[in-house]
Amino acid sequence: MTAVRYNCNVLLTYDAESAVTPPSDTELELLKLLWRKGPLSAREVQDQAGPALEWTASTTRTVLERMRGKGLVVRRSVHGLAVYEAADNKVSVIGAMVRRMGDFLEIDASVAASAFSGSQLLSEAEAAELEALLAEVDGKGRTS
Repeated sequence: MTAVRYNCNVLLTYDAESAVTPPSDTELELLKLLWRKGPLSAREVQDQAGPALEWTASTTRTVLERMRGKGLVVRRSVHGLAVYEAADNKVSVIGAMVRRMGDFLEIDASVAASAFSGSQLLSEAEAAELEALLAEVDGKGRTS
């Protein structure tokens, strides 16, 4: 579980493992943008991702708010402007997705970590962190 504390003394928590619904492909695109760029306003997200997704500004805001409802992003006010940022780091989100796929395929999810070598999304350190995360023994006593 990741805890995020802001200067306003608000503590937000998010557990990628227990997210009710995993992110959709388009939600993942927005998460990748937020991981790369950091906190962005809805307009900035629209300017950078909207044209490729063929979305209007209102669609972008709607998707961001739905992602907030799912616990995928958090919204905070910066100088009166609402900005969105990923609620959890990419290693945790990708780890949860890989673990879920490993469970579905009935394979050791840590094997899948090697597929991220050379990824443009993950640095070498993040790929190593993902591999370590997937190699941890889960609560059921098995490696996943």
